[in-house]
Amino acid sequence: MRASMIAGALLAASLANVSVVLAEGDLTTRPVELPALVLGSEESDYSMSQHRYELETGQAYKLGIISTGRKEYAIRAPEFFASIFLRKVEAGDMEIKAVSLTELEFEQEGEAEIYFVPVKPGDFEFRSAGLEGKGMVGTFSVR
Repeated sequence: MRASMIAGALLAASLANVSVVLAEGDLTTRPVELPALVLGSEESDYSMSQHRYELETGQAYKLGIISTGRKEYAIRAPEFFASIFLRKVEAGDMEIKAVSLTELEFEQEGEAEIYFVPVKPGDFEFRSAGLEGKGMVGTFSVR
């Protein structure tokens, strides 16, 4: 009897120190539309309109990526792509449903939209492959 009382007290003490972590997002609402990531501009072939995105786990997002066609741009974010639930990618008249992404490559002017839900917190780099030295890097910061 005494052993079970001690075990019960230990369990109660352990549970008192457990904090519940819940996602802030609400998947029943429309995705939050993020500012588009525009690659290249009239001022510089190597510009990116955004270098940081602040996101929350459990929130649905829509991110448009627009290439001006001034260079070939290959957007890579392997750690980020591995830490999201990818709902779909829309490009042109196509809707692509895949489990994950490796990169989005634009060989000319074009646009794609990514619909996703972050599931893992952290800071994740995105970059245009081969153009990092020109400043084409940024961060997805997921809380």
